[in-house]
Amino acid sequence: MWGILLGLVVLMVLAYLGWSIVWVAPIAAGVVALTGGLDWLETYTQTYMGGFCAFAKVWFPVFMLGAIFGKLMEMSGMASAIARLIAKTLGQKRAILGVVLACALLTYGGVSLFVVVFCVYPLSLSLFQQAQIPRRLIPATIALGSFTFTMSALPGSPQIQNLIPTKYFHTTPMAAPIMGVVCALVMFVGGYLYLRRQERRYQALGESYDAPSQQEQTLSANTPPVWLSLLPLLCVVCALNVFSLSIIYALLGGIGLILMLSVGQYKRFVGAINAGAKDSILALINTCAAVGFGSVVKVMPSFHTLAQHFLSAKSNPLICEAITINILAGATGSASGGMGIALEALGAEYAKLALSAHIPLELLHRVASVASGGLDALPHNGAVLTLLAITQMDHKRSYKDIAVVAVVIPVFALVVGMVLASFGVY
Repeated sequence: MWGILLGLVVLMVLAYLGWSIVWVAPIAAGVVALTGGLDWLETYTQTYMGGFCAFAKVWFPVFMLGAIFGKLMEMSGMASAIARLIAKTLGQKRAILGVVLACALLTYGGVSLFVVVFCVYPLSLSLFQQAQIPRRLIPATIALGSFTFTMSALPGSPQIQNLIPTKYFHTTPMAAPIMGVVCALVMFVGGYLYLRRQERRYQALGESYDAPSQQEQTLSANTPPVWLSLLPLLCVVCALNVFSLSIIYALLGGIGLILMLSVGQYKRFVGAINAGAKDSILALINTCAAVGFGSVVKVMPSFHTLAQHFLSAKSNPLICEAITINILAGATGSASGGMGIALEALGAEYAKLALSAHIPLELLHRVASVASGGLDALPHNGAVLTLLAITQMDHKRSYKDIAVVAVVIPVFALVVGMVLASFGVY
């Protein structure tokens, strides 16, 4: 067990220092193997790479099509058109709300959160400058709209964190809608009120908008009509939830619709698709690396002892699942990676225990999804590092606010959801 903990510490510390999880995860897995008396080379080539490749085999199409869909939304100007309308409707005084809603709409529509950051950052610069809000709040604002309620809580979300549980519990993305909506409201309202409080606090201390060192980006003026821009998003959500199609078909439909509606920009299609496909590879490999590490952990005898303790007859599978996924998501710095590790190792046991306790599998799905979006946003999280880099901020100035809206409040929302589930409300 100490070897497993040491491996997790190695993974977290090296990732925090900025080292890529692609090669850090095998090192951490090697630490676990050596301290557990396993042959490190055999563990790497068989166990680690077995888990790595198994995850890639199942999820590669979703990662790739999702990234391509997002890039085409960006290339066509549709993402900017939607973001601009929300900002214009809400007005200057509600700059934070405008950015959050713009991120939420794009994320819930299927655009990768990494792409959302690129799309909304120029808008946030403009809005925050007009409202004279300190720029240090931009990362937390984007994180609230992209990394929290639309990613894990809202039923029907096409994000990977809401899709992975469907494989293990044979549920749909709309699983446990009441619980999901309540958790989403806690995250959204709590996060927004906190950011408004911080806005007033910073302004009272004399802080105002500070321009970035590099030249500010501007939104493209050549954007399609908003009603046209919304169609691909609606296509993905409806295909997934109304017609119960596979996420692959849903994303293909959205991509095809963008291509048809943007046929005048056909010369840019290949470039956008190539860029999306390329971007998907790193995101997929990062998650596969985390899952590979988990595959090594789960073959350790001490892990099975711990698992049996959690899965004893007296254990509540919802509580066990929530704790396990949160810890693993935090250790790996990945919501999908932590969830993938936990469900690959214990998903079948969770389901069996839940059925014996007459707990609906829909609850397991929603708890898994919401739990993955808690401790995942620790400082070494890849999305957090990307967000800070794009917004030209650092951990010292902006991470505290990110931690509150993307870690503390989501964990509290999970607790609220678990209380609802205890009363049979889901």
